Amino acid sequence: MHKIILRLAGLCGMLLASLALACPAHAATLTYPLTSEGVDSRYDYDWAVLRAALEKTVSAFGAFEQRHSAAAMSPSRVAQEMATPSGRINIFVRASSPELETQFLPIRLPVDRGLLGYRLLLIRQTDRARFARVKSAADLRPLRAGVGQGWVDIAILQHAGISVVEGSNYAGLFAMLAAGRFDFFSRSADEALRELSERHDAFPQMEIEPTLLLHYPLPRYFFLRRDAEGAQLARRIEAGMEMMIRDGSLHALLLRYKGDIIARAAMTQRRVIRLPNPRLTPQTPLARGELWFDPLTGK
Repeated sequence: MHKIILRLAGLCGMLLASLALACPAHAATLTYPLTSEGVDSRYDYDWAVLRAALEKTVSAFGAFEQRHSAAAMSPSRVAQEMATPSGRINIFVRASSPELETQFLPIRLPVDRGLLGYRLLLIRQTDRARFARVKSAADLRPLRAGVGQGWVDIAILQHAGISVVEGSNYAGLFAMLAAGRFDFFSRSADEALRELSERHDAFPQMEIEPTLLLHYPLPRYFFLRRDAEGAQLARRIEAGMEMMIRDGSLHALLLRYKGDIIARAAMTQRRVIRLPNPRLTPQTPLARGELWFDPLTGK
């Protein structure tokens, strides 16, 4: 009888151990930042990609919870929170730079398939004739570009010989353009169309320049903390995104959120000016063609 009890106890122990391995003690929690603008539709697509990647990996990694931070955060606050082990967020999404890839753990799969690198120009209507004469990067050099402080675009534009005027906050850049502090604001297609619509009443003289399209490689990655939790979350998100790339669901999600905007931007009818990005790291997966979307071909 004693032996039977011991054997049953051993079997129960093995069963409990198996359940512990199969079922995580708690769901993985990913907390991303609200931007300094509060609820910000610019990031809806990014967090939809994150959720889809997590959902695809539930069988392998277990349950998850995805939520935004309780407080809005500026880009500098995001960096501070991520640099702190007990910070209030543990993931963010941003155009990549060598500094970001060194400080934080990047998932080197472009979240928006590189769409961020196709840029329309917000200008003043009164300057339309000036921009109609632009045929090359050299023609842009007498004009001043507006950018936010610390944005990756600064190095790209300056490398091309274009003067840059930095603004201290995102919202203020539109007022600076209207006031003539700079001549154009380089924005991705979805940003430009949405921003023009949202700010038409406040800045009625602002428009999207109708003939030009800048392009520079500008990968947008998820970044996590460089610790054990961050490494585990990164493995999970990378696995989920690779599944989405293979089954086409990442591209389908991109078109669901941004397809109408891509069509409205009429990129194939624009004169393309290509600028190199001197700040790409050697690990940038440019050779993986399936990761990058070309709106000029639709592939």
